[in-house]
Order: sequence, then structure tokens, then C-alpha cells
Amino acid sequence: MSDPIADLLTRLRNGGNAQLTVVEVPHSKMKEGISRLLKREGYIADVTVEGTVKKTIKLRLKYEGRKCIIDGLQRVSRPGLRRYVGSTEIPKVRNGMGTAILSTPTGIVTGSDALRNNTGGELLCYVW
Repeated sequence: MSDPIADLLTRLRNGGNAQLTVVEVPHSKMKEGISRLLKREGYIADVTVEGTVKKTIKLRLKYEGRKCIIDGLQRVSRPGLRRYVGSTEIPKVRNGMGTAILSTPTGIVTGSDALRNNTGGELLCYVW
């Protein structure tokens, strides 16, 4: 697998389209950080890490009726083309209705948190 973050986003997108309640993803620190951020922002109901040797992340998706809360996901920076933004260049997603996720020196943060802390970094993905 050449792009594990794109794999996480694809599993979330496919799980929401298939109306699954739980999606399992192989563990990494980056994926766990993104998952916990999505939970904090209200896109995911719960995040649990299971296993000791071979860890997996279980994500419980949120729904409004039969529609998943996560309407769309887009990977921005990828292994073939990294995209870095400064603190003044952080884009707004869907006129503020979505969230940009960045990897900064202080960790995985949303675009609004990075703007508040005046830090830039690698623009990982958009969620709306």
C-alpha cells in the first residue's frame, strides 16, 4: 500500500456508502491522529484501537437517518505530490462547512486550529 491515508479515507467513504456501523483500518500513528480529530470534530461516533501486536483501529460511523454524516472526503497531499501551506494559505472547505486536516510540527490539527496557532504544514485532506 503506497498511500495509507488515502486507504483510510476510502474505507470511510465506502463504509458510509454501504451504511456500515463499524469500519476497521490497520493501525498507524498518523491514521489514529486523523481518526481522533474526526471524532473531535463530530464526523465519527467513536474510535477504538484494538490488538497488541497487530493493531487495528475501529471507527464507528455516525448517521442522520440513513445518510452518513461524512458527505465527502478528498485527499490533497499525496506521495507523488506533497502540498504544503503556510498559515496564511490555509483554504476554507465548502465556505467553512467542511474541515481541512493538516500535519503540522505540533501534530495533526484542523485548518482553523492551525490558523489560530499561526502554523502551517502539509495539507492532508478535506472532509465535509
